[in-house]
Amino acid sequence: MNRTQNIKGFTIIEVVLVLAIAGLIFLMVFIALPALQAGQRDTARKSDVSNVAAAVNSFSSSNRGAFPNTAQLRTQLGFVAGTPNKFSNLSNNITDVNVVAGSTGGKNVTDGTITVYTAIKCDPNTANTATQTFLAAGTARQYATVTKLEGGSGTGYCL
Repeated sequence: MNRTQNIKGFTIIEVVLVLAIAGLIFLMVFIALPALQAGQRDTARKSDVSNVAAAVNSFSSSNRGAFPNTAQLRTQLGFVAGTPNKFSNLSNNITDVNVVAGSTGGKNVTDGTITVYTAIKCDPNTANTATQTFLAAGTARQYATVTKLEGGSGTGYCL
């Protein structure tokens, strides 16, 4: 009398193989996630630069072409002292906004800061680096808005 047993289930090799594949999938997600988040923060920074440029244009059109100083621009952007998000009209990535009388050449870029250079324009002939954005002489009515991006090599962004 021969009895055959049919045991149903998975072998240890099958279980290990499924766990290895699941581990690889999780590893790929955790490697890609910080890059995606950096891209989202850079998109927010570019949007913030556009918002600052719009505030400068709004102030300038209301004040006969004059550019705002730092305090006036901060007021225009909804600066609220003593709060974690200092600017009600900007993302949490921006911690400071400044207006500086411009001069040509390489300008240091700081993470989380937007700087408006008056009488200056972005220099299309020189590539921005991880530490500097390059500016060229402009007319009295031009300005450049500069910040640092996180993604890639952390280059400056000039609008």
